[in-house]
Amino acid sequence: MITLGVLLLILGVLLDGMSILTTIGIILIVVGLVLNLVPIGGTRRRVF
Repeated sequence: MITLGVLLLILGVLLDGMSILTTIGIILIVVGLVLNLVPIGGTRRRVF
């Protein structure tokens, strides 16, 4: 998700008229970072 966000951010900057791509890219980067940093389903890692 972070990779897709960075790709859309770069495409939005290169294509000056496409500010919606830049906005979506920033949102995807933020959501991807939050999902990677916040433990979902508890803090314990279960290894089977």
